[in-house]
Amino acid sequence: MVYLPQHFTETREAVLIEHIERHDFGMLVTQGGNLIASQVPFLAERRDGSLYLQGHLASANPQAAELENGGEALAVFTGPHAYISPGWYEAGPAVPTWNYASVHAYGAVRAIPDKDWLRTLLRRLSERHEAREAAPWRMDDLPAPYLDGMLGGIVGFEIAVGRLEGKFKLSQNRPAADRPRIIAALEAREDEDARGIARLMRERATR
Repeated sequence: MVYLPQHFTETREAVLIEHIERHDFGMLVTQGGNLIASQVPFLAERRDGSLYLQGHLASANPQAAELENGGEALAVFTGPHAYISPGWYEAGPAVPTWNYASVHAYGAVRAIPDKDWLRTLLRRLSERHEAREAAPWRMDDLPAPYLDGMLGGIVGFEIAVGRLEGKFKLSQNRPAADRPRIIAALEAREDEDARGIARLMRERATR
């Protein structure tokens, strides 16, 4: 479980799923014989009122063999994060900290050996990410023998999510007067993560 002080806890399912879909290159963590983790592009699917997370691993990845035994898996979806300077606060004393947004998804995992299922997953994944390209690449344009060979080198899996935990640490523990100062300092930075945290803070300030 993740450490979740009440003021940083996000429980709205729609917000958590939106975060997963925005930051869908997550980390799959399992523990069979050993604790093991892999970075995976995920697809989220709602089915029969439940949330499922789908992905694939290289067959040579030791974690792929662990998935055949089932058990519980953890998928971690890390969003923007930024260093917060105590110099931005109106009053002290204070220490540096870090603001961030992250969602943890827990559930039973199963390997899916069905090649047709895997082919559909890869088509959906590529279409999702190719949609931003001016001339989208199409998986179906690959030579059939080549595609079959590639499919033979990977293993599909699905997590039936039983629990979602969201931690959006966005200076909620600071006095309200500090938050506009923090947002302004973050927006003045050049990096996308800092501006992403500022955006999340602004969104919550208007609620």
